[in-house]
Amino acid sequence: MDNNRSLNLDDIIAEVKAQYEDLAAKSRAEAEEAYKNKFQQLQNAAGQQGDDLKNTRNEISELTRAIQRLKAEIENVKKQIASLELSISEAEERGERALKDARNKQAQLEEALQIRKQEMASQLKEYQQLMSIKLALEVEIATYRTLLEGEESRQVTFQQ
Repeated sequence: MDNNRSLNLDDIIAEVKAQYEDLAAKSRAEAEEAYKNKFQQLQNAAGQQGDDLKNTRNEISELTRAIQRLKAEIENVKKQIASLELSISEAEERGERALKDARNKQAQLEEALQIRKQEMASQLKEYQQLMSIKLALEVEIATYRTLLEGEESRQVTFQQ
């Protein structure tokens, strides 16, 4: 055993210093590796988020175009509705006018029918009066004929 009590502090300090430098280099290397890994993860995450952002922007653009297209379609449908409502109101007005005209014509025809019925009743009455007169004249003619024939037969018998 070496009982040398004299210690070489410079060697010990140098050895401890070397160990600390090794330890510091390893720690530094590990820290740099961890930093590089973390940096790479953050870059990947940023790239992924950038892609997600780009996709989201594209979706927003597509949705904006779809919204504009739908707004245009809605405006066209509103115009069609207004046009159809106008057509319906015009058709209703024409229908009302046609119905009113038809009712007026019906009233005129009913009035004309009443007049014709009255005329027909009057003509029927005249016809019946004429038939009565005719019958009376035929009876009178028959009576005169009978009288004449009786007179002729008396004259024929009287002349013979």
